[in-house]
Amino acid sequence: MLYIAMNRFRIGAGFEDGFEEMWRTRDSKLDQVPGFQEFRMLRGPGLEGGGTLFISHSVWESQDAFRKWTESDAFKAAHGKSRAPEGTYLGHPEFEGFEVVIS
Repeated sequence: MLYIAMNRFRIGAGFEDGFEEMWRTRDSKLDQVPGFQEFRMLRGPGLEGGGTLFISHSVWESQDAFRKWTESDAFKAAHGKSRAPEGTYLGHPEFEGFEVVIS
């Protein structure tokens, strides 16, 4: 069953372009991960009080494939190098995972 993994990022005003560039140039190696199908970074509306909502959206062949990736060395390598300037994040990312029931 397809699985969609999403993280909501609240990004501080003025840090949006840097956040996008960090993701654009990131060496995630997702295309080499078993079960990975596609990735998108979505830019959403402005936030009350300033900043912008972004959502990472990845599609996997199953929840198990996603879980295995999060436990892999490739995951650690991809996330270990992504550092953003102080003030970029307005709190921790919020994860949401969904099994696709109708497509």
